[in-house]
Amino acid sequence: MPGGRLTQQERQQIALGLADDLAYAEIARRLDRPTSTVTREVMRNGGPGGYRADQAQRATGRRAQRPRQAEVRETGAPLEHGRDAEAVRAYEETFTDILVQSGLSRMMARILVCLYTTDAGSVTASELVRRLQVSPATVSKSIAYLESQGLVRRERDEGRRERYVADDDVWYQSVMASARSTAQLAEVARQGVGVLGPGTPAAHRMENIARFTDFVSESITRAAEQARDILVAKPAEAAPDGDHGAGTPPGAGPEG
Repeated sequence: MPGGRLTQQERQQIALGLADDLAYAEIARRLDRPTSTVTREVMRNGGPGGYRADQAQRATGRRAQRPRQAEVRETGAPLEHGRDAEAVRAYEETFTDILVQSGLSRMMARILVCLYTTDAGSVTASELVRRLQVSPATVSKSIAYLESQGLVRRERDEGRRERYVADDDVWYQSVMASARSTAQLAEVARQGVGVLGPGTPAAHRMENIARFTDFVSESITRAAEQARDILVAKPAEAAPDGDHGAGTPPGAGPEG
């Protein structure tokens, strides 16, 4: 039934479709559902490699029993800029699921999503408690870890209240860490050439892996350096319609 909640049978069909390597669009077509529904269902329940129909069904039941963020907000001020509360809630859940898949705990991911989706760019501990409907201790513990990883920082506002801020540069640092990890893989693969014997099929395979990962690491590093300023650009600095042309960051011309 398009528009209604997914049934357990539909979730089983999604699991079968993923096992058959079907695209989300094809799975959605067979279910007569929007592709976005299938995509969101999979991404919030383990991703394409970890999706399990029974687990997804149980998780949905648990989520239905929790106070929804949209409902919590309706008791306070209306959403800013005329935003659709349901659309915002769905987006925040999708964003949270993506961060969880990157290795964060769900609570830490929810906190980061709160920080990134607020216009102020910062929140207080009491605001997080109210918005996420969790205890102050839970917020404190999660913030401490995020701060230790350089994902958030603390600052004082005019009223001397402590506020938490998500550092925009964290995305650059994260990409650079990924590039370093890829470079290490290239180095290890290249060591295998000598161990396995130059000229052997196994060594040739290792050399190809090293060349590939070297190229990827260098490309990521170069692109991140060129695009770093985008993370702190103000709205007025963006080109019309947000188009910087062919993936080129503003101010980055052709390499000499």
